Amino acid sequence: MSRIKFTAVTSTAMLSLALGGCAAVGGPIPDASAPITQSEAQMGSEAHPQLLAEFGGAMSGTQAQYVEQVGKNIAVQSGLGNARESFTVSLLNSPVNNAFAIPGGYIYTTRQLVSLMNNEAELAGVLGHEVGHVAARHSQRRQAKAQQNSLLGLLGAVVGSVVGGGFGQQLGQLAMQGSQLLTLKFSRTQELEADDLGIRYLNQAGYDPRAMGTVLQSLAMQNALDARIQGRDNASIPEWASTHPDPASRVQSALAKAQGMTGVTNRDTFLSRIDGLLYGDDPQQGVIEGRQFIHPELRLAFTAPQGFYMINGTRAVSISGQSGKAQLTLAPYNGNLNAYVTSVFAGLSKEQQITPQAIQRTTVNGLPAAYSTARVTSGSDQIDVTVFAYEFANDRAYHFLAITPAGQASAFNPMFSSMRRIDAQQAGSIVPRVLDVVTVGSGDTVASLARRMAYTDNQVERFRVLNGLGANEGVSAGQKVKVVIRGR
Repeated sequence: MSRIKFTAVTSTAMLSLALGGCAAVGGPIPDASAPITQSEAQMGSEAHPQLLAEFGGAMSGTQAQYVEQVGKNIAVQSGLGNARESFTVSLLNSPVNNAFAIPGGYIYTTRQLVSLMNNEAELAGVLGHEVGHVAARHSQRRQAKAQQNSLLGLLGAVVGSVVGGGFGQQLGQLAMQGSQLLTLKFSRTQELEADDLGIRYLNQAGYDPRAMGTVLQSLAMQNALDARIQGRDNASIPEWASTHPDPASRVQSALAKAQGMTGVTNRDTFLSRIDGLLYGDDPQQGVIEGRQFIHPELRLAFTAPQGFYMINGTRAVSISGQSGKAQLTLAPYNGNLNAYVTSVFAGLSKEQQITPQAIQRTTVNGLPAAYSTARVTSGSDQIDVTVFAYEFANDRAYHFLAITPAGQASAFNPMFSSMRRIDAQQAGSIVPRVLDVVTVGSGDTVASLARRMAYTDNQVERFRVLNGLGANEGVSAGQKVKVVIRGR
């Protein structure tokens, strides 16, 4: 969560990962060589700054230049006129495994997704898949359909995941922004079309087309590991929590399409170019350590309830468990906490008035605080919506927005009471994690290398997923592998 102002409902959850989706039988690929039009270029240029803000901004330096170079080289394979000059390829400072594209030749991948890759062919495959979405005009087709339907935003999907019903859809209307319409989840057929185009581009560029399947396999492994670590029964990450659906069902399809094809992977080159890349949370956006969220710049910390897990976004921190969902965010503050809480409730729905109970005042770990709960009917069910706000300065406040089934708002009380300031020493102790590419020694094993991972849990599993290793695969002397260490 970065230091920017925004409304209670964010649009992050509506940004769709273009690599997501499920396997299905696709039809013929449409014309994917028509040049990018002036209107498409304008559409993309207007949405581009919004998307950069949503995903932590564009990174710079040699790693970003490398990603841009690979992206532009694969874009040339699309046959679009002036493809190299027409495409803008951005490496995003985001800890979410994500990649997407919008009209006008704008292609994005996050540093976290790049960290999960193991060779240049996989990077080219992901970017080629996104080029395929642009070439086939998938965003425009999805946008036209979306404008005719009611869509869920982050809060709406949170409500729907607890009780379902129309109220969540009404809340979701508030989150629909222009950039969202360009990056909605693609259909199954469109995903397969982009897969086919990406594999075609890989083959034409001389890369190993099987890389499309292996990167999807790594994504599926990462999703499964995340689910186990977070205590979720289903490995599919909810759309309100991440823009990346589970790709497991796409792996075999992509590998089958590339069967019999060969090419280069440029593994060692890729690993040397991403050595030192920031991994996981950026301290400037706050970090998740176990059940704690700590923001060194904002000088705050809180603890999620037992059994809940967190996902840190650029604009909000999401907290989820069986008994409810919540997010920490901020809104404009004029020094009046009661008015702040009232304004948050007022901004939740344009369709119906939400009337909270009397606002209560308290102090939490020395912080002035105010809170209230509203009982809302959603279809045949009722839910409780709680706003709990804290004053950190005369012009700065933060609040939790929590959704629970009626009568269960107390599930978040431990979290509400855990909000606290942190001092300069605590803030300075937060050190980012980075990738360290090492060469396997003669005595190294998966277990010994995994002990270098800067985590206290699941070290072996994290190492295997990071390096695309199956449960029974080992390492060989001289091989280059990735480990995650604390930055120096």
